[in-house]
Amino acid sequence: MAVTETGPEQSAAAKDLLAELAALEDPKIRAVNEKHGDDHGVNLTKLRALAKNHAGDEALGRELWDSGDTAARLLALLVVKPGMFSADELDAMLRESRTPKVQDWLVNYIANKSKLAEELRLRWIDDADPAVSSAGWALTSERVAKKPAGLDFDALLVTIEAVMVDAPERLQWAMNQTLATIGIENPELRYRCIDIGERLGVLRDYPTPPNCTSPFAPVWITEIVRRREVAEK
Repeated sequence: MAVTETGPEQSAAAKDLLAELAALEDPKIRAVNEKHGDDHGVNLTKLRALAKNHAGDEALGRELWDSGDTAARLLALLVVKPGMFSADELDAMLRESRTPKVQDWLVNYIANKSKLAEELRLRWIDDADPAVSSAGWALTSERVAKKPAGLDFDALLVTIEAVMVDAPERLQWAMNQTLATIGIENPELRYRCIDIGERLGVLRDYPTPPNCTSPFAPVWITEIVRRREVAEK
């Protein structure tokens, strides 16, 4: 763990939790995580168990976040609640999220569940930083699935078609998810989404384990639609 020492300004609870995280560090887990850009070695099941005893403790969550340590920040995101932060605070947190897992949890557990989700989506989606933009696209995919009214699907698909193939990995993945979600949720746009996916070929050859659905949009769309149709019979 990168941060093992605590300053005098930290509470006893924060010091204790940082020490517990340090004790949970597993070199084998770290080695696996580092292949995906994440610099921590803590089992996430144990991390979640640790968070249960401190749920809703805003001050503690902020202390853990401010430590700068990846495992501590993941723990912080399990402890805090979405309504505890302003849009500016969440924007700053996203921009200082150094690893994919921290960004993913911040977007999905906090920003997406906040009343500020749409404000953040609009703030982030066209950001020059591709990691920040990817967060905007992740929120867009969620809105396509749950609150699609008012979205300009044509504009989204035009942007995806123009940008996705050359986008950095994290942004490309989020745009691809939005493409698939539009195709799954909108029968009238399904052929167009499948056609865009086929022509761009993004994630066509992504290694997919047996019994898992490929992230290649044409396959993803077709399979999820098939499953829904089977479930409805």
